[in-house]
Amino acid sequence: MKTMSLQRSSRRLLPRAMQRHDIMTSCCKSLTSSSFHNNHHQQQQQYPLSTVVVGRSFHSSSFAAAYQEAAYNNDDDNELQTSSSYPPFPYESSYNPAKPDPDYPSLGPTTKLNLFQSINTALQLALSTDPTTIVFGEDVAFGGVFRTSQNLRSEFGAHRVFNTPLSENGIAGMAIGYASMGGTAIGEIQFADYIFPAMDQIVNEMAKFRYRSGNQWSCGGVTLRAPCGAVGHGGLYHSQSPEAYLCHTPGLVVVMPRGPRCAKGLLLSSVRCKDPVIFLEPKILYRSAVEEVPDADYEIPLGKAEIMQHGTDVTIVGWGAQLRRLQLATDLASKEGISCELIDLRTLLPWDSDTIIRSVKKTGKLIVSHEAPITCGFGAEIAATLQQECFFHLEAPIQRVAGYDTPFPLVSEKYYLPDETKNLDAIRKVMELAK
Repeated sequence: MKTMSLQRSSRRLLPRAMQRHDIMTSCCKSLTSSSFHNNHHQQQQQYPLSTVVVGRSFHSSSFAAAYQEAAYNNDDDNELQTSSSYPPFPYESSYNPAKPDPDYPSLGPTTKLNLFQSINTALQLALSTDPTTIVFGEDVAFGGVFRTSQNLRSEFGAHRVFNTPLSENGIAGMAIGYASMGGTAIGEIQFADYIFPAMDQIVNEMAKFRYRSGNQWSCGGVTLRAPCGAVGHGGLYHSQSPEAYLCHTPGLVVVMPRGPRCAKGLLLSSVRCKDPVIFLEPKILYRSAVEEVPDADYEIPLGKAEIMQHGTDVTIVGWGAQLRRLQLATDLASKEGISCELIDLRTLLPWDSDTIIRSVKKTGKLIVSHEAPITCGFGAEIAATLQQECFFHLEAPIQRVAGYDTPFPLVSEKYYLPDETKNLDAIRKVMELAK
C-alpha cells in the first residue's frame, strides 16, 4: 500500500498541483526526506524484483537479475570494464570510434573509459557541481544493473542517490515535481522498453509544463536516462528503440550518444539544459565501446550533428549504436571506391537539419539507418525534410535502412538488425541509380 500511495502522490500531486503551491512544496519535501528513504528501504524488502507492483509485472526479472549478478560478480570499480565480462558485441569487435569532432579543442588529459564508466563520470560531475542534483531510479543505489551509478550513493549520500519502487510513472512524476521546485532531477528508467508507463507524465506534463503556464513554471531540470536498443539477447522487452515516439512530442529534447566521449559531454549538457531531456543510452555499448575520454568537465552542444567522416559520393545518417554498423559499411564501400560522408545526429529532437542538407546538396544522395522499425521511424522525418529541401539536388531516391515492422525477435535478431551488409547494399543501390 505504501508503494501504491507513493505512485498516486507522484502521478497526481507533483505535476498537477502548481495551482496549489503549498501542496507541491510539501510533496517534494516528503519525497526527498529521510522518512521517504527509510520507508522505501522497507518497501524494497517487501517487494522483491519479480513482484507485480502498481499495475505492471517486471516481465523479465530473471533478465535483470542476471545483469545484477554479473555486476556483483564481475565488476571491479578500479578496473576498466570491457565486453569480456559481458555478452560480446555480436558483429565486429574491432570497433574503432571516429576521431573527435575537430570543432572541439583539446580538453587536456584523458582516461580510457567504456560507456557506462563515462556515464558514471558525468553523473559524478553533475552531483558535485550542483548541490540540488539528485539521482534516482530502480536499483540505482547499488549502482544499477549496468553499473552506471556505482559508488555515487557512498560519495553523495542516500538523500541524493536512492532507489524507487518499480514505477516508471512515479519516477517521471517525481522528477517533474522536484524540478518544478528548482532542483535538478536525473531519473533512470531501467530499460527504455518500460518508458511507456511513464508516457502520460512525459508527454502531458513534462513536455507541456512551461508552455501551459506561459513560461511562468518550468521543469527544465529533468533528465530521464534510459538504456535502449539491441543487446544480443534481449528479446521483445529489452531491445526496443522508442526514440520516434518521444520525438513526436514538442517540448522535449531527445539525445542518443554513440560512444563514451560524446556521451559524457552530451549528458552534462542534458543535465544543465533548461528543457526536459530524454537521454537514450545504447546498452550494447556500455562495455563494448571504449574511448579516450577527457577528464575535464565539458559539454557538447545539443541540437548539433557531428560529421564523423567526410565524403563526396553519398551522405549516410545514423545515431547511437547504429554508427558502429555504418562505419563498417562505409569502410567496405571505400574498398569499392565509394566516398561516404557519415553523420552522427546525436540530438534527435531538435535535430540538426542544416548539417544534413548541406551534405546532401554536396553528395546528391542520402541513406538514413536506424534500429527501430522502418514505418514511422525517425528516419521518415529526415527523408521527408530532405526530399523537400534538396529535391533538385537528389540524384537517387532516398534510402531508409531500418528494422522490420515486427516485434523485436530473440532468435532472429541478427536477421532483424540493419547491419553493415544491408547498408552496403543501400550504398551500392544509390550509386547505381545515380548513373
